[in-house]
Amino acid sequence: MRRVEIIGYKRANLGKSEAKRLRAEGNVPCVLYGGDHQVHFYAPALQFREVLYTPQACFVNLNIEGAEYEAIVQESQFHPVSENILHVDFLQLFKGKTIKMNIPVKLEGNAPGVKNGGSLVLKRPRLGVTALPKDMPETISVDISELKLGQSIKVASITPENYEILNSPLVTIASVVVPRALRGASAEELEAEGEEGGEEAPAEGAEAAAE
Repeated sequence: MRRVEIIGYKRANLGKSEAKRLRAEGNVPCVLYGGDHQVHFYAPALQFREVLYTPQACFVNLNIEGAEYEAIVQESQFHPVSENILHVDFLQLFKGKTIKMNIPVKLEGNAPGVKNGGSLVLKRPRLGVTALPKDMPETISVDISELKLGQSIKVASITPENYEILNSPLVTIASVVVPRALRGASAEELEAEGEEGGEEAPAEGAEAAAE
């Protein structure tokens, strides 16, 4: 799992006016949960770039005035207009305790349905996962190399390794959508045309349907 370090400083005052002052100075008020006691701290907003402004999942190594913690982001709040970070909650990690994270999906292979004129649509870019910290995957690979026109791949097709997917097995992850111009022909006919005519067949089929 990717790791990002954030260096923070303890908060002496927990009032709203103090939080407002911290934000005005370019800092983010934060709380660390999960341990024997809550840790209130703040950190420069620039340090959150690799944590919150990326589709990648990560663990966070917190260094708060010399005290080190391993954590994940549990919740983050943004200003509705400026989109500046208002507050971040962290959850402390422990070796024998499971955690929940949203892990990005990584599509592997080339879908035949796309070659035959279809459009690949990723409907679930992230999946909920529960696992021990040591077993938490950085991405979830999904093989789409057999995905034909009009077909979908669901959560049930994934075989987890040392982790559990929280989404329903019936949830669609990705599908190859048939374009409107090709909907007059059946998926079987389009697949056959693609095999006979190579890559040019879908374009010819699209022109015929358009005419």
